[in-house]
Amino acid sequence: MKLSQLKQGERGTIVAFTDLEMSVKLMEMGCLPGEVVEVERFAPLGDPMAIRVSGYQLCLRKNEAAVIIIE
Repeated sequence: MKLSQLKQGERGTIVAFTDLEMSVKLMEMGCLPGEVVEVERFAPLGDPMAIRVSGYQLCLRKNEAAVIIIE
């Protein structure tokens, strides 16, 4: 499942990435394999989304969240 498919309040654990270039950027922001992520909220039009990872809030566009594979 992709992170972009989660609803508000749902959680998942990062297992992999689908895009090598984007994965480097995401890992620099704390989205590392094994980290638990929780969807906190969505912008009024659904994009971007705010997630909690590594103890802080991070906002990602839907296309960035779609790169993150979770379980």
